Amino acid sequence: MNRFLSTVSIAALLVLGACGEEKKEEAAANQSATATTASSEAAPAPAAASGPKVGGEYTVVFKDDLDSMDPAIGYTFQSWSPIRAVFDGLMDYKPGTTELVPDLAESFEISPDGLTYTFKLHDGVKFHNGRAMTSADVKYSIERVVDPKTQSPGAGYFASIKGYQDFADGKAKDIAGITTPDDKTVKFELSAPNATMLAVFGLNFGMVVPKEEVEKYGPDFTHHVVGTGAYKLAEYTPGQRIVLDRFADNFNKSEGFADKITIQFGIEPVVQVLKVQNNEADITGDIFPPAKFLEVSKDEKLKDRFITADQLNTNYLAMNLNLKPFDKVEVRQAVNMAIDKERLAKILNDRATPANQVLPPAMGGYDPSYQGYPHDIEKAKELLKAAGVGEGFSTELYFQNADPWPRMGQAIQQDLAAIGIKVELKGLDLATSVGVSSKPDGAPMSLTEWYADFPDPSNFYTAILGCAGAIEGGYNWSFYCNKDIDARAAAADAITDPAKAQERLDTWKGIYADIMKDAPWVPLVNARRYALKSEKIDGDASYFKDIITQPFPYDAVWVKQ
Repeated sequence: MNRFLSTVSIAALLVLGACGEEKKEEAAANQSATATTASSEAAPAPAAASGPKVGGEYTVVFKDDLDSMDPAIGYTFQSWSPIRAVFDGLMDYKPGTTELVPDLAESFEISPDGLTYTFKLHDGVKFHNGRAMTSADVKYSIERVVDPKTQSPGAGYFASIKGYQDFADGKAKDIAGITTPDDKTVKFELSAPNATMLAVFGLNFGMVVPKEEVEKYGPDFTHHVVGTGAYKLAEYTPGQRIVLDRFADNFNKSEGFADKITIQFGIEPVVQVLKVQNNEADITGDIFPPAKFLEVSKDEKLKDRFITADQLNTNYLAMNLNLKPFDKVEVRQAVNMAIDKERLAKILNDRATPANQVLPPAMGGYDPSYQGYPHDIEKAKELLKAAGVGEGFSTELYFQNADPWPRMGQAIQQDLAAIGIKVELKGLDLATSVGVSSKPDGAPMSLTEWYADFPDPSNFYTAILGCAGAIEGGYNWSFYCNKDIDARAAAADAITDPAKAQERLDTWKGIYADIMKDAPWVPLVNARRYALKSEKIDGDASYFKDIITQPFPYDAVWVKQ
């Protein structure tokens, strides 16, 4: 991704709680929206002492193929990084930070009332097919995401743009609030102020694609992607590998250092670690396998290569409200009480802490006083009886068949058996598991996780708990839709006054507390991130702890020469 240091401090997105409540409140008090313009007066990203090197190649290893390389569709942490290497959006993050900066935009301006965003685009931006990118491509790309035919899990992020609903409902041929006064200007008019809008423009869903290539390949665009980013697709052999080559005509010459990146599939997590230990591959892509954790973490020879990082993450079990008996709140509450989260944390070698609410502890809006559901087998049985299923029932639990999900599934299966729920475990490859869980009549229960797209409490709502995400192909796998809470969420995001930052966080606290009463999820654990890299990968230490892009920003690191 192209990254330029902005003159604007967008602290509204940085209300993190790692330093405790006092620091949270201090950060919130400095919430942004103080400045209304920004430009790409370039400043170099942080670099290792040795400095970036151009050339060489590196390999990332995964167990399963990606869910999609299409930025309108791909929404797992595995696909997030390669998508961001191939495509650009109006905004992006400075590598290794949560600092939001202009990307395709040379500058932007926000009107005093917070309702109009005007972006001026850089000259000389080309797609990988050689065509110049224009403002019309930005408009097309966002309308494509909102179009229900695309089945994008990110459509709801653009709901505050005027004309969104009419276009989504097929009543208008375009989104009225997106206009292009000229080839280098795109303007967005909102129906209400939105404190997260700049971050939305930095999501994969806001990345720009060429209409002619999308129409040429249709649903198979994922295997033939064309963007404007530092890397272009050279090969995609499904189930085997993706090869990305450095794009020589990339307009930002300060990114994209390796000549080639290979993403290799079919490698079990334990084998991934072995290959990287032996420098036969360069970074582990999947969740670090517990079976290798103690060995690697205690090996002094690997201490400079073993990556440990905090992250904005919650692992959870989603229950599909469309499928009986999960349409009954008592059943969902019973499942919450039956699962022993302390045991799940131990299964992960204590690399995670038990979760009692939707938000992770490091996120602004997390409520340290909230107690959540206790582990109480007898109370869980009483709730099942109240729901009319006191004799228990049979159901299915879907998850990706890669460590540690199968072991977590087995532990949950045992816990639920104690209250009479018989669970059949369904471990599938990543793409198939996502496909089943994202269907309204698909998976009764799904094991998954959420990594923050941007560091704001609303990001744990819109796509995964809001009504806009409760669609086929979306990521609201519980298909939970509470119109009242949707309205409260929109009102919370309309609070853009820096002086009311804490009020906004408190509003989100109340929203998540009420969601937990409805119990569409069982929050399970908040995990730390671990990965192993080879000896030849280099870059600033912050790149390897990046909470936005995992395991690191592909276009920011380089190969030692």
